[in-house]
Amino acid sequence: MAILEVKNLNLGFECECGYRQALFDVSYSLEKGSMHSLVGESGCGKTISAMSIMRLLPKNARITGGEILFNGENLLEKADMKNIRGAKIALIPQDPMTSLNPLYTIGNQLLEVIEIHQNLKGDEAYKKATEALDAVQIPCASERMKSYPHEFSGGMKQRAIIAMALACKAQILIADEPTTALDVTIQAQIMNLLNEIKRDKQTAILLITHDLALVGENADYISVMYAGRIVETAPSKEFFANPKHPYSKALLRSLPSNKDSKLETVQGQPPSILQDISGCRFHPRCEKCKEICTENIPVLENVGINHYSACFRNGEAT
Repeated sequence: MAILEVKNLNLGFECECGYRQALFDVSYSLEKGSMHSLVGESGCGKTISAMSIMRLLPKNARITGGEILFNGENLLEKADMKNIRGAKIALIPQDPMTSLNPLYTIGNQLLEVIEIHQNLKGDEAYKKATEALDAVQIPCASERMKSYPHEFSGGMKQRAIIAMALACKAQILIADEPTTALDVTIQAQIMNLLNEIKRDKQTAILLITHDLALVGENADYISVMYAGRIVETAPSKEFFANPKHPYSKALLRSLPSNKDSKLETVQGQPPSILQDISGCRFHPRCEKCKEICTENIPVLENVGINHYSACFRNGEAT
């Protein structure tokens, strides 16, 4: 049974020009001890769909439909999320450089989280904090508790944020571009750490990224988003071996390789929230577009074992 299910989530924003929808019937699930990745171009709705889970939305955002079930409980119906945020569902934010308060030590910030969510005080809380730093492989954890964020490298800042989630025994980690602005070596260390957490603590991880190479090496499941919709979802190995949606294929063709072939790009630009596009929202950029694509919206159809694609050309020879 899934620990988290996002079902037919619809969300939009109140703008000067009126209400504009940003998410359209978005659905995906997270299994305990697995990593599910949301991929797609910037602005496709990955982060806002994940922030909806924690109800950390801008004031002008409005959820108009759907459910977000955490252990069977609909989070959209909860009046108070304090017992969920941080304690049961933790966020690894996109920018570790600015996510920590520069005026407080790492220890102070870690202790605050533990005292709020674990109801521990004094030596017991301090011990829990140092154990969390040690668990994310920060050397001399007790000494590092006294350090300020500017004394940590980018990778160590990211580890400190992950330590906060570990200290609270979160059941779900939302990792929003966790390797942004980190060099390749540190990226690998952070992803190895997340995989250890997933394996050893059976934590479910929602990985948000546009880096398909990172996804291919780490994710168990993949959902591809385009312009606020899920257009394909599949187990990772199946997705890379047999992509179905034209957008997924275009993304994979744009990956750099060691071959001498020319690097391809996805033609055109993704639509903005202000654009009204009839039919499939990808059709203005799709090389396989046909008339029905401009008039009707395709729905996710089963094209394999746990593999779904939203395209009118599903089943056609490619």
